Amino acid sequence: MRLSFRVAVLMAGCLPLFGQAVEPIKLGETVVLSGSVRSRLESWGWFTPNTGNPNYSFLGNHIRLNLTHTGKALDWTFELAAPVLLGMPKDAVGTGAQGQFGLGAGYNVANDRNENAAQIFPKQVFVRFKNLAGSNASSLRVGRFEFQDGSEVTAKDPSIGTIKRDRVHQRLIGPFVFTHVMRSFDGAHFVYNKPKINYTLIGAFPTRGVLQVDGWGWMKTGFIYASATGQVQSGKNNTGEWRLFGIYYDDWRQVVKGDNRTAAARAADLGSIRIGTYGGHYVHLTQTSVGAFDVLGIGAVQFGSWGALDHRAGMVNVEAGYQPKILPGLKPWVRAGYYFGSGDKDSTDGKHGTFFQILPTPRPYARFPFFNMMNNEDRFTMLTLRPHKQVVLKSEQHFLRLSNRNDLWYIGGGAFQPWTFGYQSRSGGGARSLANLYDMSVDVTLNAHFATTLYYGYADGKAAIRAIYPRGRVGHLGYLEVNYKF
Repeated sequence: MRLSFRVAVLMAGCLPLFGQAVEPIKLGETVVLSGSVRSRLESWGWFTPNTGNPNYSFLGNHIRLNLTHTGKALDWTFELAAPVLLGMPKDAVGTGAQGQFGLGAGYNVANDRNENAAQIFPKQVFVRFKNLAGSNASSLRVGRFEFQDGSEVTAKDPSIGTIKRDRVHQRLIGPFVFTHVMRSFDGAHFVYNKPKINYTLIGAFPTRGVLQVDGWGWMKTGFIYASATGQVQSGKNNTGEWRLFGIYYDDWRQVVKGDNRTAAARAADLGSIRIGTYGGHYVHLTQTSVGAFDVLGIGAVQFGSWGALDHRAGMVNVEAGYQPKILPGLKPWVRAGYYFGSGDKDSTDGKHGTFFQILPTPRPYARFPFFNMMNNEDRFTMLTLRPHKQVVLKSEQHFLRLSNRNDLWYIGGGAFQPWTFGYQSRSGGGARSLANLYDMSVDVTLNAHFATTLYYGYADGKAAIRAIYPRGRVGHLGYLEVNYKF
């Protein structure tokens, strides 16, 4: 089944209908019924392969229905999700290193090569116990839930809140919200929230999902996450937030890992991945007479075992932004920064040096998701304009290269089914330069219930991509997404 731009026109024509206000649906005094429908028409133009079709469109839908009870001592949530994938490409997989041509191909392969797929499963089912031991600062959530690392504290300043949402949340642990299936976590989530500091502890198993529509079961992977997060206020014009965290990740699936060893060496090593990740972030905002300045720093180191190999890796991200008081009708915000995620320099030395992104949502940091933070060096600039309180225009430019030429080009966001590793990897033939990415998006929020996004990204592949796709180094991604909530 092939979808065309006429579907996008039809979706856009429904905007006025979806924009009508809807009151919350209450069942009794304490139970609220809510839900959402997200539809996205994606059009992919992957780098040109030797065989197969890199140009395709498909429609992905994610439907959720939620019942929530809020009480003084106990809350509970029961939520169902139903992904519906239509028109997935059946011929978007190449031979050898050319692999899958974008996420449409990934959905198709993960769902037994079906063109259409759908299923319903419990997205969140949990109970939250509040006021533990008589303290209203503590709570314990048990069951199936969503979590994004870095989101433990809601920032008081809206600019810091935006920075955290776009540049901090779910770098390492997240529900992979861009995909049409997503993931959840089964476990326990404890919070002790004092006035100036938040302590969070989670032990959980990620569910299946992400690309495959079956989001029911587990995969023999789990993690423990602990963090302390504090707010900083220095006078009226200086606001900040810090976080320290530690993550222990264990993947005991017997699957072939993606790394730069030979195929025979990787096939012979089905040992567990056991990695500790330790790091933190700090974000600071200063208001001045000429505008607001912000800085953000994130860093992490990793130690552990990668099957039979010793694992030692790290990452660092530094960036800064400025919101000038000029052009008040556009409210410009410019940002620039640098990211480095380590790569492995020697495939034969018994060590693994590629920074491992664990279970992230890669898309906020790779809006055209043909790369992630593993063996990646990213110099980037960003421009955001707000010509209206309900309209956001954004453009990003990323200048990408591999951190180590002896390592691979990695794509993906972690484990999502028992029998595949969760990350794709390709050799760049010893080249470092990967691609330049230029993109733009328009977000329109009509009201509290309805929003839409239009996105286009253009990737100019460099030497590493040309080594894999010599017939064409240019990639495209465009989509129209509509969201309705009640």
